Amino acid sequence: MNEQLIECVPNFSEGQHPEIIKQITDEIEKVEGVKLLDVDPGYDMNRTVVTFIGNAKAVKAAAFNSIKKASELIDMSKHKGSHPRMGATDVCPFVPVSGITTEECIEFSKEVAKRVGDELGVPVYLYEKSATKPERENLAKIRQGEYEALEEKLKKPEWKPDFGPTKFNAKSGGTVIGVREFLIAYNINLNTREEKYATDIAFELREKGRSAREGGNGPFYFKSERILKYEKDKYPCGSCDFVGKTISETIKHCSEKHNYDLVELLDLNGIDPKKSDGQSVKIPGKFKHCKAIGWIVNKYDRAQISINLTNYKVTSMHHVFDETEKLATERGLRVTGSEIVGMVPYPALLETGKYFLRKQHRSTGIPIRDILNTAVQSLGLNDVSEFKIEERVLGLPKNLDTALVEMKLTDFIDEVSRETPAPGGGSIAALSGALGAALSSMVANLTANKRGSDLETDKILNEAAEKCQEIKNTLVKAVDDDTNAFNDYMAARRLPNKTGDEKKTREEAMQNGLKQAVRVPLKTAQLSSQAIEIAQTVAKYGNPNSITDVGVGAQSAYTGVLGGVYNVLINLKDIKDEKFNSDMRKTCDDLKDKAQKKLTEVLQFVETKL
Repeated sequence: MNEQLIECVPNFSEGQHPEIIKQITDEIEKVEGVKLLDVDPGYDMNRTVVTFIGNAKAVKAAAFNSIKKASELIDMSKHKGSHPRMGATDVCPFVPVSGITTEECIEFSKEVAKRVGDELGVPVYLYEKSATKPERENLAKIRQGEYEALEEKLKKPEWKPDFGPTKFNAKSGGTVIGVREFLIAYNINLNTREEKYATDIAFELREKGRSAREGGNGPFYFKSERILKYEKDKYPCGSCDFVGKTISETIKHCSEKHNYDLVELLDLNGIDPKKSDGQSVKIPGKFKHCKAIGWIVNKYDRAQISINLTNYKVTSMHHVFDETEKLATERGLRVTGSEIVGMVPYPALLETGKYFLRKQHRSTGIPIRDILNTAVQSLGLNDVSEFKIEERVLGLPKNLDTALVEMKLTDFIDEVSRETPAPGGGSIAALSGALGAALSSMVANLTANKRGSDLETDKILNEAAEKCQEIKNTLVKAVDDDTNAFNDYMAARRLPNKTGDEKKTREEAMQNGLKQAVRVPLKTAQLSSQAIEIAQTVAKYGNPNSITDVGVGAQSAYTGVLGGVYNVLINLKDIKDEKFNSDMRKTCDDLKDKAQKKLTEVLQFVETKL
């Protein structure tokens, strides 16, 4: 299982007094096992978004301690700010990142909520995945009326809090706690100080859309003789044969297909844009799982569209950004860049980088850091403040500072040459395989996506480059994995060996260590063999001027195969599990034979071109 990791993003109703914010975040940093990632205060909003991560036990403690400190320092009866809020700690979401299930996270969110209610006397509502009622899943519904309406809300049976008293806590207000998907707080910047433009575009983007009364030019049209023929839940468009299930669907259809003036035609037909239940007719927005509002940020001297992407796997930053650019251009505006508030998941930024690379007709089979930099540049994330990938990307693949692969090349070579058994042949085999894959990726990228290149060939080479990058990244990690596996085995050998139980424990640890010391180089051999196969494809389709690079890469990858196999075989002789031994030897024989044949084919092809 992966290391247990949970993100917590409490929002505190204080953004104007740094000394208060510092006291709250100090409570978080005091807890061992927690890392404070980001503190993002907003003066005009009078709100601070804090992000920290850790294991379940540590995050539970840090969350409660920070909520407690906020209840001591923040007086909601005196609070003013532009952002909706209900309490000193307005909302405290937990996000399962790795090593913990959503269900497990929900249970501990309830533990925190109960403790806040019981010990601090703060009414707590559970929301999102922790909600006990469907109507409490949405934060906006719980927070409706904000702090000022909370006292009356608590008197209503349907708004009895999930934990804590029903009595109004004038100083701390109420708190909302729960488990949610990763929310990307994302702002897009406009070259205007007119809030109405940002609001207008926000209405177009957000899932909720806009009311039919909002915006004078919303297109909507029914012929007068058809407008009176509404059937229950079926609304026809008089201009064509379209029949919508709801008024909103019909409005959306007419908005896209026709282009009639909403206000004028509704007045002409005597239509009140209200549904039978009294709710405003909504023109749906463009993106699911997207919430958006427009506002002015005096600090940046411009308008912003403030966006919450509640499921980035459905609606991404890049699609919203591109659509905003289109809508801004239609209004004579420019998007100057954008801003991520708090953290962003690594997969989200990676996919954004790949999206823009594809738009540029470039390969996505390039180093991860290059892809991420493409995302940062394309979204203009340095527009109003510096965006540091190392600090703002959650789950960013990193090596330990002490990792072999973080050493200078000369230092690594020196380390190999010293009188120590590791790093040894296994690490060098992994490095050889990684270099082989890297050379094939290089040739594929040098060839594909150039002027006049064949689209089908581009597709083949782009896929080859992507696969080579995957192999390269895994084998780079294996450089350290091989050394670590050997060191773990040596640690097992040093275990106490006096009593019968100690001998048994030591023997089991040594056998397990040996098996792991076998599995790592076996993976090296398997991936290096795949690199040779890809080299064969790249040799066939790649630039003939780079054919020797493919040959060198294939030969280097073959060293990875042989080196991996050798390290498997030398460790097998001490493993007592006969079936494990037999299976491994057969696998190694097959790998060697297959890799040798593929290498011969690649080298013969290369030499015919020289």
